[in-house]
Amino acid sequence: MSAGEWAGLIAALALVLLVALLAVPLLKLGRTLDETTLTIRQVREQSQPILGQAQTTIAQVNSNLERVDDITGNAANVSSNVAALTSVVAATVGSPLIKVAAFSYGVRSATRKRREGQAIAEAAARDKADRRARRAARRAA
Repeated sequence: MSAGEWAGLIAALALVLLVALLAVPLLKLGRTLDETTLTIRQVREQSQPILGQAQTTIAQVNSNLERVDDITGNAANVSSNVAALTSVVAATVGSPLIKVAAFSYGVRSATRKRREGQAIAEAAARDKADRRARRAARRAA
């Protein structure tokens, strides 16, 4: 065997050794990819029912939100109607009530002043009677 043949044999053995060394990680990588594919398939199979249930739940939530929207719209209408009714009642009943309150205050004030006036008049009449009695007593003496 010549040196060229020995070099070719060594190169061939080195190539076989390199292929053998690279084959092990490639086989492990292949198994890892197979496991990953299997896991992804299982996740997909298990997630489909969950997604279906989520879709059903979202549809129910949307229908409930539509009902809540209707309820809040009705509540807004009721509150605006109550505000309008309050304005009408205040305008209708408020003015006469203010007039009645003012009239009753005037009557009370007049009654109080009349009582005070009568008390003053009675006191003045008593004073006048006392003075006349004293004058009459002095003339008689």
